[in-house]
Amino acid sequence: MSWIMERAREDIRALKPYSHAAWEPSLTRLHANELPWRVTGDSSAAGLNRYPEPQPPELVQGLARLYAVDPSQLLVGRGSDEAIDLLCRVYCRAGVDNVVICPPTFGMYAVAARIQGAEVRSAALDAARGFSLDVSAILDCVDDNTKLVFVCSPNNPTANAVPPATLLQLAAQLAPRALLVVDEAYIDFANVDSLCPQLDARPNLVILKTLSKAHGMAGARVGALIAAPEIIALARKVIPPYAITELTVETVAPLLLPAAIDAMRDRVAALLIERERLAAALSRLPLISKVWPSDANFLLVDCTDADAVLSRVRAAGLIIRDVRQTALPRSLRISVGTPEQNDRVLESLK
Repeated sequence: MSWIMERAREDIRALKPYSHAAWEPSLTRLHANELPWRVTGDSSAAGLNRYPEPQPPELVQGLARLYAVDPSQLLVGRGSDEAIDLLCRVYCRAGVDNVVICPPTFGMYAVAARIQGAEVRSAALDAARGFSLDVSAILDCVDDNTKLVFVCSPNNPTANAVPPATLLQLAAQLAPRALLVVDEAYIDFANVDSLCPQLDARPNLVILKTLSKAHGMAGARVGALIAAPEIIALARKVIPPYAITELTVETVAPLLLPAAIDAMRDRVAALLIERERLAAALSRLPLISKVWPSDANFLLVDCTDADAVLSRVRAAGLIIRDVRQTALPRSLRISVGTPEQNDRVLESLK
């Protein structure tokens, strides 16, 4: 047994997963207690009266192709949030184990860990060095009961990417104790390479992906947990059997084909142009004291009067994110919108 299996909860390793109804498309289904008729208005291909496949092959294969990984290295879930929750449940014993986060960062890492009863330890990003990752501080937090280290790259809300070489070095230093979970939700907006090609070399590397950001499918709730097949097998024991709806499968699968991916990249290119225009214009406004460099689809800005900024933007019919509670006492987060939406932000703050 590998150490990444040994570090998982013993009861999860021994768990016999729920046995769902077998899929045999050539046979008429009278085995899953489904209603035999479609409901009025159901225009889906498979029929909403039928349960969806637990891990829909169309999505597994499409996402594996998109991320250039083997299907055995990928689990489809409801956004990145479900993957975060699965990892905490698979690896963390309540009241015993701990995870490490690097604040200010995405809040779901700590929430999922605490729901599981795991301790949350913090190794803060170095604001003086552009919110860079403090590897020494992370390693100081790690002990024999550390199971997961979460790093968001590019990070939310600070928008900066961590150099891949730094992450690979950290993964090596964490072995054979903890998994390094790298959240690549915003990587399509950054000029850095994904770590997916490094999975074989770093078995304790776990990557989170989502279609919510660059792909524009936040409402579909589709994400991927990408890791060694052993980790995927453990997560499959824990994920609910019918997590992905049939409507989601039929809508999302065509959007993973090459033409749709090309269109996504065109939209990202357009957004990056807007990101630079918005950043430059915001930096000239008296209510904004600093616009931080961004590798994401949003900007972190420090304000001379954050309450005034929030009030003016709201009066213009827009809402931006107040992140002052995340150890950023003067900061707000602004998603890059359409040119018209960005102009409304700028006009409201002049």
